[in-house]
Amino acid sequence: MSTFLLEIGTEELPADFARLALPQLEQLVGRDLATLRLSHAGIYCTSTPRRLVVRVTGLPHRQPDLEEERKGPPQAQALKDGEPTAAALGFAKRCGVAPEALEIRDTPKGPFLFASCLEPGQSTTDVLATQVPLWIEALQGRRFMRWGEGESRFSRPVRWLVALLDAELVPVSLMGSDPVVTAGRESRGHRLHQASVTIPSAEAHTDLLAAAGVEVDRDRRGALIRSAVEAAASTHNADADLPETLFQELIDLVESPTLLEGHFDEHYLGLPAEVLSTVMRSHQRYVPLYAKGHNLDPLALDARASLLPRFLCVSNALPEAAASVARGNERVLKARLADAEFFVRADRNVASIDRRSQLERVTFAEGLGSLLARTERLEWCTEVLLEQLELSSSCGSHARRAAHLCKHDLVSQMVGEFPELQGAMGGKYLVAEGEPYQVGLAVLEHYLPRGAGDALPSSDAGAVVALAERLELLLSIYAKGERPTGSSDPYALRRAGQGLLQILWMKGWRLDLLALLQRSCQHFAELLPHFNVDAEGLTTELADFLRQRLVSLLEEGGMDIDLVQAVAGQTGDQGRVLSDPEDARQRVALLMELRSSGQLAAVQAVVTRAARLANQADLPSSVLSAAAVVDPGLFEKSSEAAMLGVLNKLEPFTTSSANDRYRNLASGLSAGAPALAAFFDGEQSVMVMAEDGAVRKNRLHLLGVLRNQAAVLADFSRIMG
Repeated sequence: MSTFLLEIGTEELPADFARLALPQLEQLVGRDLATLRLSHAGIYCTSTPRRLVVRVTGLPHRQPDLEEERKGPPQAQALKDGEPTAAALGFAKRCGVAPEALEIRDTPKGPFLFASCLEPGQSTTDVLATQVPLWIEALQGRRFMRWGEGESRFSRPVRWLVALLDAELVPVSLMGSDPVVTAGRESRGHRLHQASVTIPSAEAHTDLLAAAGVEVDRDRRGALIRSAVEAAASTHNADADLPETLFQELIDLVESPTLLEGHFDEHYLGLPAEVLSTVMRSHQRYVPLYAKGHNLDPLALDARASLLPRFLCVSNALPEAAASVARGNERVLKARLADAEFFVRADRNVASIDRRSQLERVTFAEGLGSLLARTERLEWCTEVLLEQLELSSSCGSHARRAAHLCKHDLVSQMVGEFPELQGAMGGKYLVAEGEPYQVGLAVLEHYLPRGAGDALPSSDAGAVVALAERLELLLSIYAKGERPTGSSDPYALRRAGQGLLQILWMKGWRLDLLALLQRSCQHFAELLPHFNVDAEGLTTELADFLRQRLVSLLEEGGMDIDLVQAVAGQTGDQGRVLSDPEDARQRVALLMELRSSGQLAAVQAVVTRAARLANQADLPSSVLSAAAVVDPGLFEKSSEAAMLGVLNKLEPFTTSSANDRYRNLASGLSAGAPALAAFFDGEQSVMVMAEDGAVRKNRLHLLGVLRNQAAVLADFSRIMG
């Protein structure tokens, strides 16, 4: 068994491509080796900023021979007077066998010609030489480029290839590149090392590159970086601000990680901590250090209580240049912080209320006016939400003020330079000007959640304005006529819809979204007459969009798909689902609990059997009481009276608003199983479809009421067994 090594050497790769190419390579190589009949023990893919590496272990020296039997023409067409016809000769030629080697075999459709074919296996070297260019060509990524006069496209120009099967050179050529790249044994070490590295065999690759200053193993580089950062932070009694996105990027920016430390002047701690950390993390790829156990005030305008005047930097420099590189990083950071200091000072010279008026000069979207117009629509949405939500008067006052001012920082110099600080800077400026802390916090939080896994607003006022922000966006863009399609969602409407529902669930707020949409769509139709909005149609469309978002959120949250569909899976369900999204979430959660405990099957059995017959009657689904539709005087068996008793016990739960109503309903349905069994199968069982029309209708109504009562919990016909 052999080991295959492929190294694709390039100019400096973008960090995201160096990472995202690896699963693509693993999938391509694994798929093609299986197709090509080459077994293997394992595939390992790794990368550095200047190379992608594939190592396949346990490869055979050649493919196994392929033996197969092929079916040819019918005997009647293949032979004439005992001699092979042109059809038989052509079949033999295609199969690579002599005509006399063909066999006649009986089949269900009569006798046919058959050939036993043997395709000798190729050497593994020949197979790989053909496949490697195809693997490189198949890789996908953003902003691919061509270079020279060649037609090859790749993330960055390919400059060298190493392709070895053990110690044997695999003859690979990339004919589309300029110049043509041919595989050899020459690799390159760290970019600050001048000498090339000769790779005698696949097994020697990692150790030889390590000696040349390159840590090929991506996971190993990550472990080195993580360990060094944690050790340095511990030395300073600090917490390293190293989010996963920055950590992954650092791994793919260096081939030989060296941790450096730098300092900045303490007077810059007069800037907000978010500004300092954004400059360091997002713009310089540094790791900020926070005081151990710090309690960061999100609206503080300075970082003296939280941030240390030092940073960590992961460098690709040689150890002897560490001090010089650290000083260079300090100079760069000083210039960036001086810019940030200027922006904050300039912003503080303009009152936030004056910045709000400047929003008039910034267009939000074609046909939707300025950012100021959008803010005014957002204020209207806030007011409508406050009318429906039972919140304190102080919360309402803070939410209204926050909605009025929430977009002012979009025209600030700081947010112009660092867009990721929108909301945060707006809240800080407002509190510094004397606005209530809750107003500033609501301005900061109205952007939350920004994406999957992000924090949700902690304050009620912030949650209200966050709901208003998402509602206004959905209404405006839908009124404009734009919709998310496939993978295209430029306004992040799906994220807005999911955020709206997540906030409601997190707060436990009971909000009639359908009524809110009806009122809001009518208002926006009047507000934006140039779009000729059909208010009723817009309401229906947005309602179904939010219902779909609700279904998606529940499924992504680990709820069983059939249970989610049973509660919210149909367009016709949107009225009840959107009139109280929290209610829908609770019902799915209860069904999950019942399934986990094994109780759901019993409830489902009761309901399914009843519904199957009840569907033959014309009882409206809104009938939840047996009193008006079932006549006890028509009962012939005691089982009918027992069924009526079950329905009467269930009825209060179907109309109750108590928190435990669904649990009680589920328990009652389960407890009704014996009565239903007796109704169908016991000594006192009845023939539901009796000849007497009145008796038949009475019995169908019994089952219909049971079906309707169960539907208050879920559509049991959509639940899998």
